[in-house]
Amino acid sequence: MKAYGPQRHLETKKGTPTMGGIVFPFAFFIGLVLARPIIDLTDSELFLVLFFPTAMAIIGLVDDGMKFMRHSSEGLSSLQKLTLQIFFCFPWALLVSFGEGLSLWPGQVFSAGISVPILLFMSVGVLNAVNITDGLDGLASGAFSISMIAGAFFFKTPWMVLSVIAAAVSLAFMWHNGHPAKIFMGDVGAHFLGGLLIVLCVRSQWTIALFPLGFIFGIEAISVVIQLFSIWVRKKKIFLMSPIHHHFELLGWNETEIVLRFWLLHLLGMVFLLGLILMIIA
Repeated sequence: MKAYGPQRHLETKKGTPTMGGIVFPFAFFIGLVLARPIIDLTDSELFLVLFFPTAMAIIGLVDDGMKFMRHSSEGLSSLQKLTLQIFFCFPWALLVSFGEGLSLWPGQVFSAGISVPILLFMSVGVLNAVNITDGLDGLASGAFSISMIAGAFFFKTPWMVLSVIAAAVSLAFMWHNGHPAKIFMGDVGAHFLGGLLIVLCVRSQWTIALFPLGFIFGIEAISVVIQLFSIWVRKKKIFLMSPIHHHFELLGWNETEIVLRFWLLHLLGMVFLLGLILMIIA
């Protein structure tokens, strides 16, 4: 388990097994095989769809494995994890940029020179945003499920089908991850979900959909940035603890209350931003 967070986590979550997210790539692959007759994508495209989130999951697996072997919460350092993320993201960013190109939305394509740094920044940001959101039972998996269900309505086939598969994988895991969680997804699971969110938005040519579909993940990440900036500049905290879900825990909200309200906030923010995007590009 993670050592950061409110002190009571050290007692209430102690002994809960982790690395449950290791099943995500296998479950998603099985879904792809079963849905293959209705997915109009080439084998090479399907390989790229599965490869990127799986490569990201390997980074998380290494981190989780180091924590397990050391019997502590210390795995990869932040610099080591960032280096590995960039290392694996870079060739994927090149393939996208010099292949079909990076589309903000269908028909709006960036040049390759701009696409690569945008993809690198965006990918690393989303991966870590999903990872830090995974701090309360069901919070990250539930928010991801909501995003994928929305994606199933927003994307066109075949990406609609892939969103349904992703939602099914996440919802199945939530059966065991609702409070109190029987198993944590770990970094391996959070990295896979983050990579999958990136792939579906980018390859469907709706990169801008990352903003609404990743709404609550972005809020969590921004809260960490704000907290660190405030400590660096003002020598004071803004939140009792970051990411922001821990702030509300320390205010006295119970875990289920926070998770349900964050899911609702995610849904509302997502619907608002999706509507705004469709109005802008109409």
